[in-house]
Amino acid sequence: MPTIIFHSPDGTTHKVEARVGASAMETAIKLGVPGIVAECGGALACATCHVFVDPQWIEATGVAEDFEDEMLDDAETPRQERSRLSCQLRMTEELDGLELTIAPEQ
Repeated sequence: MPTIIFHSPDGTTHKVEARVGASAMETAIKLGVPGIVAECGGALACATCHVFVDPQWIEATGVAEDFEDEMLDDAETPRQERSRLSCQLRMTEELDGLELTIAPEQ
């Protein structure tokens, strides 16, 4: 099972195991990682699962598609170059060790 390392705005770290095919958001909610609100439940209808992808993982996670990109414009925390919605990050074995920083405002 691939692992995800979530860094919270308060500096705490949560290392969790994800199911292949699950989104990073689903994993965070299921395992109680604080800070991911996920109001829409992963339907790409809000921006309350906003994370910043660690620079070493940018290439592996790819870029946001158009609709995700538009949703990030409405995120509570201003978007950055590394911004993604965690509901759109599907876990694979290749993403084992993925590091995400949870945006301070959801």
